[in-house]
Amino acid sequence: MFTDSVELTVSSGKGGQGCVAFRREKFVLNGGPNGGDGGKGGDVYFQCDNNTHTLSNFQKRMHIKSDVGMPGLGSLMTGKSGSQKVIIVPPGTQIIDLESGETLFDMLEDGQKEKFIEGGKGGLGNFHFRSPTNQRPTYAQPGEQGEIRKIKLELKLIADVGLVGFPNVGKSTLISTVSNATPEIANYEFTTLTPKLGQVNIGDYESFVMADIPGIIGGAHEGKGLGIQFLRHIERTKILLYMIDLASYRDMKEQIDTLKAEISSFSENLGHSKYAIALTRVDVVPVEEVQDLVNGFLNFLGLEASKTSNFNFDRELPFFVQDSADETLGYDKTLPYFVAPISSAISKNIEALKYSLFNLVQVDRK
Repeated sequence: MFTDSVELTVSSGKGGQGCVAFRREKFVLNGGPNGGDGGKGGDVYFQCDNNTHTLSNFQKRMHIKSDVGMPGLGSLMTGKSGSQKVIIVPPGTQIIDLESGETLFDMLEDGQKEKFIEGGKGGLGNFHFRSPTNQRPTYAQPGEQGEIRKIKLELKLIADVGLVGFPNVGKSTLISTVSNATPEIANYEFTTLTPKLGQVNIGDYESFVMADIPGIIGGAHEGKGLGIQFLRHIERTKILLYMIDLASYRDMKEQIDTLKAEISSFSENLGHSKYAIALTRVDVVPVEEVQDLVNGFLNFLGLEASKTSNFNFDRELPFFVQDSADETLGYDKTLPYFVAPISSAISKNIEALKYSLFNLVQVDRK
């Protein structure tokens, strides 16, 4: 089960009790106090691990505790310290303080390890309380209590490209076609109920990560549909691929306007992200109608027709790419980097889409 938000109580270990003991040995006349100190309580750490991708293993662990320190012993022996508790979380997990709402840690990289709370100190044994006026102290310190913190773990998937579109627009079909992801695919809305990540391979040594979230409808930022629940999973992506259905009963202009408005309402930064547009399900539209549909859409976006090439089912090229899309990529970021009619069902323009997205990802990584 995919879980992306949990609330936990986390406690570090209590320090061990100091020891009250006296030296008693044959032929030793003046023994005196020799009680050892208690052991330190265990610390709590968070560690990021690429082998996990959900927070579901925390659902039945409402209170996570570190080990306590052991009491001190005679002969000035210090008690054993409590072992540290390491909490494993997937990349993209934020640790948020429930009381203040402050983000304490943002776990982004595999192997990243952060100390969260310190274990309590062990109590001092009676050896430390000897004095000329108290040569037989019978007091030892108790160990310090560990810290208790209430936190929220919130997972935001880390991807290079986030897919945005209405339900049943072909997002799951696309990510299953270009990557190793295996989402459920069916001919009804809201087939996708949880976010999916897929690695898109470009050749033998290059790749980027694509994220698919449930479909967005008008009013998603207000809680309608499933969109608001999972929009945070594309919040870290710097590139959005808006997927517009050529064969939908919704007008293409209505689709892009609604999607961009919902994204901007959820996050202003996300609304200003670099983006591209894929026009999906081109295989179910008569070929003679595709040109008119796409030209009208490009005019609506304010793109010059001279920059476009005529659509041809035999050519694997994006329909529109900005002229300045070279290595420097000094393109207009208010416009889409490219507009590409595609069909995941018959793999039309899919290779061109992959490489065009990769070019944009490469620039963003520099």
